[in-house]
Amino acid sequence: MKLSTIGRYLDQPLLTAKINKNIPALLTIGSSGLILNQLQNTSKEDRKKTGLKSAIILGVTILSAVNAPKIAAYVTGRKPSKTVNEIVKENTHTVTEFLAQNMVSDKLANILNRAKTKILSLKEIDLINTKQHKTLLDKLIPPPENISAKDIFREIGWLSIYGAVPVAGGILGGVAADKITEKNWKDRVPNKVKEGVYQYLANIFLCNIGAGAALAVLEKFNIKSKAARCVGMVSGILLTGVIGGSVIANYISKKFINPVFSQKSKDDTRTPELLDLGLHTDDIATVSLLSGLKWIEPSLPVLYAISGYRAGIGYRNHQHVDNSKPEKRLHFLRNKC
Repeated sequence: MKLSTIGRYLDQPLLTAKINKNIPALLTIGSSGLILNQLQNTSKEDRKKTGLKSAIILGVTILSAVNAPKIAAYVTGRKPSKTVNEIVKENTHTVTEFLAQNMVSDKLANILNRAKTKILSLKEIDLINTKQHKTLLDKLIPPPENISAKDIFREIGWLSIYGAVPVAGGILGGVAADKITEKNWKDRVPNKVKEGVYQYLANIFLCNIGAGAALAVLEKFNIKSKAARCVGMVSGILLTGVIGGSVIANYISKKFINPVFSQKSKDDTRTPELLDLGLHTDDIATVSLLSGLKWIEPSLPVLYAISGYRAGIGYRNHQHVDNSKPEKRLHFLRNKC
């Protein structure tokens, strides 16, 4: 089996569209599991408040994450992803036209007819993945294309707005949840804003900028190798996001956010943790999308929702344990593990 067959399998528009369609259900199941886990580790007298607070934060965050791609596409003028029905219609037209003009074996005809409405297996794609049928396969599963330099920052703009929506949703959901359940809810707003700034700059925006800047440099020197582009973008992410993002986010929190909320310039520096590094998995999606691959795109709402949730609970380092507060419970569990 050819290596390109695996890439074609992952890049099937129908596969990506069906995963996208099921993302809301996946996020709902995951959030329900998180709430149940929190309730099991919360005292009986605090369970109602904890459950309500978490439900509001997660509900608003998930709603934001699911609608983020549409909002980002509208703002940037990017074409929204095709739906399952649109892809089925296009595949049906392509296959019908091809079979009417070409004589093929019954085996291949059966596979092509399946391609109208079904996700093909690796073996089925391998049978079509030949020089003879390259044009047909390119119509059914468009090959990845290197994005030109002029399109780089348009894609980055889309990704950055995409990531901003769940984070903003998480902050709004967190503030709303606290207003309903806490008397001193205003005192909790600064941490949510600061965590949102940290999540967005360190884990999303600056990583996108680093990847895009590196790709622009490679384009300038006419370097089109996918391997070189991948290495270059990862290097850009490391420099601007993983290394510089935390510093910049903390600087903004101390110099701008604290004064706005009349907070003293205390040492509340947010340091990167294991989960923060894990959230840079979304940078794989950035590299993939800017390299022309699409199969990783459905993971973005899940990854960005995690950042949104952490902003919603106002997570910060060095907090004491309080089972009635999800943000502190999360920190305790991580240290305990």
